[in-house]
Amino acid sequence: MINFLIILITKLICSIMKIFGHNGGNLPGKIAYKLNKNIFNYFKFSGKVIATTGTNGKTMTNNLIGKILTDYGYKIVTNAEGNNMETGILSVLIKNCSIKGEIDADFLVFETDESYVPILYKMLPLDCLVVLNFFRDQLDRAGEVESIILKIEKFLENYNNTLILNSDDPNVSRLGKVNKKNRNIIYYRVDKYKYATENLTEAGEGKFCPFCSTRLEYEYYQYAHIGKFKCPKCYFGNNQLNHIITDVDLDNKTFKITDKQYITQFNNIYAIYDIAAATAVAKVLNIPEESVIKTVENFVLNNGRLEEMQIKDCKTIINLAKNPAGANVSLRLLKEDSDIKELMFVLNDNIADGRDVSWIWDINFENLKNVNRIITAGTRPYDIAIRIKTSGYPEEKIFPFENLEQAIEKLYETNIKKYVITNYTSIQPTRNQLIKYKEKSEDKSERN
Repeated sequence: MINFLIILITKLICSIMKIFGHNGGNLPGKIAYKLNKNIFNYFKFSGKVIATTGTNGKTMTNNLIGKILTDYGYKIVTNAEGNNMETGILSVLIKNCSIKGEIDADFLVFETDESYVPILYKMLPLDCLVVLNFFRDQLDRAGEVESIILKIEKFLENYNNTLILNSDDPNVSRLGKVNKKNRNIIYYRVDKYKYATENLTEAGEGKFCPFCSTRLEYEYYQYAHIGKFKCPKCYFGNNQLNHIITDVDLDNKTFKITDKQYITQFNNIYAIYDIAAATAVAKVLNIPEESVIKTVENFVLNNGRLEEMQIKDCKTIINLAKNPAGANVSLRLLKEDSDIKELMFVLNDNIADGRDVSWIWDINFENLKNVNRIITAGTRPYDIAIRIKTSGYPEEKIFPFENLEQAIEKLYETNIKKYVITNYTSIQPTRNQLIKYKEKSEDKSERN
């Protein structure tokens, strides 16, 4: 009876918040979880649960998996907007269940914060876990990478269902050896692309074999520590691959899987790895490849993750970068672009971002080409401005602003392509302010 009342109360809260234009976020889940930590046992669901975790790319991979499933005709429940901790996922379940806790769907598809995988999926049965990558991220909240990996390893000791792993990340690849009884391990890889390097050029993790401590040898690096590696002593890294993306052509936005050509809306290696993970899930679920190809070709993210806007005749590319790896991938896009462009970097230090912003010193601002000006903003605009200055970029071309609206006004003083990089809590305020500026500019243009 108590669970029935909890669901009733939290559904009522959801309805009230919807009236006032709010989606509720994780508030209903927070209330329900506080009232009964065993509330997950109340839900009745007969389909499959798919979770995606890792430091970077969870939202894109999760949403692409969901789109592949819905395009093929399946009914899903997902946390497409984030809220990837236990109370956020609980809120999604509350919004999509009946008063009796029944969930009418074929799949539950959840992006899940890596720290919460062991917590959440002790309460919610898991059929498929996708692990993307591990990087240093929000150290004052999540801790060191190794501590997170060890928690997930502990969970996987008794996990025997499908486990999909990025074979090109040694921190992820090692998870396949945790439970030798699990025969449902899938490894995916992306073959070498045009801008891969022979040497590590960006901050990376996991340079040594986790089993014999020998330094890993790389044939190439795709970005950071992601690439084709092996241990010369115990041969860790020689995985039996189940899913490979080949012939990556970022200029034409194409690649191949099993000799079939795919077209994508994205032109960066970071996104190709997310697509590799999502299409590996599709293969496991026996989704026809023709349907997957069509979904991948039309899939876009309009939430500040690799999103494109046209503002005052300027192509504007917005991306999230909440840690060094994400920022370096965004800057790699900028460096690989031969056009003249300008950059705005918005850095916050709110609790959800992590108060410690020392990670910006692992961002590779060196060798910026054809970058006309750089605008900095957020709660720490001077910190990121100083970091950029020390990279050798001309001081007179760096403009820090404490006010985001003023920063955007300054950014669009010129009619040049723009790149906008934001960290976690700054992404939506920045995106909203850009949309507001775009609408204001268009209204002014129409009046003239």
